[in-house]
Amino acid sequence: MKHPSPPVRAPRRSLSFHRPWVGVLAAAALGLAAGSAQAQPSGGPYGPVPQTYAVPADAAHVYYVAPDGQAAAAGTALAAPTTLESAIARAVTGDVIVLRGGVYRTGDLQLNQGVTLQPYADEQPVLKGTLVADQWTAQPNGLWRTTWTHLFPAPAQDWWRREREGRLTPPWRFNNDMVFVDGQLLQAVGWEGEIDAHSYYIDYAKDQVYLGVDPAEHLVEITAHDNALTRVAGPCHGRTSDGRGPVIRGLTFTQYAYRAIEIEGREPEGPADPATYGKDVVGTTLENDTITFCSRVAGYFRGDRLVIRHCLISDTRTEGVYVLASADVLLEKNIFRRNNIQQITGYFPAAVKIFNQCYRATCRDNLVIDQPYSNGIWYDVGNVDGRFLDNWVEGAQDGFFFEISKGAICAGNVFVHCDMGVRVLNSSNVQVCHNTFVDTVASFERTERSAVNDHFGWHPATGPAVAQREGHAFVGNLLVADEGFTKPLLHTQQSKVLCGQLTRPQLARLDDNAYVRRGVAAPSPLIAWSPADGPDCTVALATPEELQRLQPEFAAHDQYLSRYGGAILQGEALRRYELLRGAPVRPVTDSLPEAIRDLLGWPAQAELLPGAYQTQR
Repeated sequence: MKHPSPPVRAPRRSLSFHRPWVGVLAAAALGLAAGSAQAQPSGGPYGPVPQTYAVPADAAHVYYVAPDGQAAAAGTALAAPTTLESAIARAVTGDVIVLRGGVYRTGDLQLNQGVTLQPYADEQPVLKGTLVADQWTAQPNGLWRTTWTHLFPAPAQDWWRREREGRLTPPWRFNNDMVFVDGQLLQAVGWEGEIDAHSYYIDYAKDQVYLGVDPAEHLVEITAHDNALTRVAGPCHGRTSDGRGPVIRGLTFTQYAYRAIEIEGREPEGPADPATYGKDVVGTTLENDTITFCSRVAGYFRGDRLVIRHCLISDTRTEGVYVLASADVLLEKNIFRRNNIQQITGYFPAAVKIFNQCYRATCRDNLVIDQPYSNGIWYDVGNVDGRFLDNWVEGAQDGFFFEISKGAICAGNVFVHCDMGVRVLNSSNVQVCHNTFVDTVASFERTERSAVNDHFGWHPATGPAVAQREGHAFVGNLLVADEGFTKPLLHTQQSKVLCGQLTRPQLARLDDNAYVRRGVAAPSPLIAWSPADGPDCTVALATPEELQRLQPEFAAHDQYLSRYGGAILQGEALRRYELLRGAPVRPVTDSLPEAIRDLLGWPAQAELLPGAYQTQR
């Protein structure tokens, strides 16, 4: 496991760091101190922000619901609430459903109207996909058994390769059932002999669930609903779809057997015109919501103009948020933490997966932490013009992963203790500018992979052709490594079979970066560069000067502090990664493109330093 991430507050709290005026208490809880006024990321608050919700004055109709509401009640009066199921069946475009606080054990709900769901005042509604299991039989072998008919067995997806992963991931991890004891998720095992106080076994042939703790002394909950809410694209409750996405604010969804929320819509299965998809459901909005403990993903979201803001997505068993075939998406000020908690291998999970020809998807100022078994935010297959700005990514495998896609701006981000902070694979025209990397690699890679005989079929056809996987920029970044970090800080690579075919570098611009290695007795290679004369057409370079001798158009103003023993950052123990005042790092010489300055909110004429933080000098 990698370096531990700072602790995170309870789901209903928001998180702040780096800015004193957004909450000193939250900053202290994260072990972080206040930073400069121009700091990127902002410092929050991140995640759900507690607040009191007023009933919208312009609502066409208002339905009040409660966990103990009556299905036959009209629900138009606060004192006589109806059920959530009844309100959803009645609500039409422009209506608001107001939820009283408490636990709603419900799921598999459907709607197809532009409806708003929100709490009443400051109450806290929780939608749960589990039911309480209270009928158990004690066995002579010390286990307890119950019959459970709401089971969700599932195989691995057909592209999972058992011949590669079968020894690492047992087949029962693909089943979607979950068992909780006093709110703690137990782990599935393969037979009764493996059960302990923290695990369970399900005999699917007989619908039997086995436990190793006495259920009479605990609250036991077992999944009973596949999902909470589906916004269907077709007819529902006797109405045709209005094409508008729901607005969901201030709710908690937890303990669902597959996903909490699904927004339906067309997905292209091959290269497609973006005008032909993303239009079935438009404008879905999630704000201040919490989604935890879903057996597969928090949600599948399709449709243009999706907004997910100030949400907490945590403890999912494979992916976190899955965005598919959508344009003009905005994810901002969310917390994404701890997905793939079952450590399933061969699924390549991510806290956020942006998949299949999304256009202009922006991830801005999010907190992605505690992801030792998962990637951070992954733009995967056919995406165009992605924007990855001002995010904090810590403890992930690949922090920002851009694969088989065209055009992205990655700027103002902080990457801490990731395997690769930035990984660009088989893509074109990615601008990586003014990011801060701490014990983290930046990597640009290309392979011979194409749509011919590919394991995933048409996927590679949605990105640039093999010969067009170039045009990237790596400018104005700050990369700092301690004495225990020996990997190259910048890595470019291409498959050996491409060595004689592709002789131009993947990068079109590389300059004004600052590299710092501290305390190493013998400096490790700083840069792994390809294509070049060397094993597998890669050469190890010790300094930026060596790169410039190899490629004179690059690294003229790069800086390298080797075996540096002085202070360089404000305070790493407090997660303050701004350059220290007086640190021996020069301002950059290359002006940042105006479009990127505008995205970051940086003044047009301001002198810039390497990295995400523009500390006052």
